[in-house]
Amino acid sequence: MSPRRSYDQYCSAARALDVVGDRWTLLIVRELLAGPRRYTDLHADLPGVSTDVLASRLKDMERDGLTTRRRLPPPGAAYVYELTPRGSALLPVLQSLGAWGEAELGERRPTDAVRAHWFALPLLRALEGQGLVEVRLEEGRFHLHVGAGDGPVYGDGPAPAEPDALLSLDTDTCTAIGRGGLTLADAIRAGRVEVTGDGTLAKDLREL
Repeated sequence: MSPRRSYDQYCSAARALDVVGDRWTLLIVRELLAGPRRYTDLHADLPGVSTDVLASRLKDMERDGLTTRRRLPPPGAAYVYELTPRGSALLPVLQSLGAWGEAELGERRPTDAVRAHWFALPLLRALEGQGLVEVRLEEGRFHLHVGAGDGPVYGDGPAPAEPDALLSLDTDTCTAIGRGGLTLADAIRAGRVEVTGDGTLAKDLREL
């Protein structure tokens, strides 16, 4: 475990950056907002991070009270990492950072990796109310827990139960929403997002 470096400034922003300012830390939080993840899953969804750096960051985050590690019961018998309440409290920080960074996205570069669930946080910002939403893209499916007070805010793959709303859209539309060039409401009105489902969320979205 690396010793914690500090800006040695009596300022809450500096103290926060002492904890989460290292490269990869906030992106690990982004992945763990989906719930408990194994080390191999984290490594697969953080392309570009070395195994040594990922292991070091996870140890640092556990030391700083952002994550915990536990062993799954048999037959899983694997260790998973998950956010503590303090770590989960970084969701609005990531949401604000993502909104600020929309202008930096530009066109996707040939070297840019992409995962379907990376669109989860931008879509979550665009949704109001409460309920389970499944999103279908060409790259895959993910689901959102809109208005969730505790626990995961999104997850990879199909919804674990009957979703309140199902959104089907292409990657270009999802990218435009993520870049801030198109609102979800405008995309639905233009027919670029198909909304199905009988839940309140689906009905509200169809009335936008």
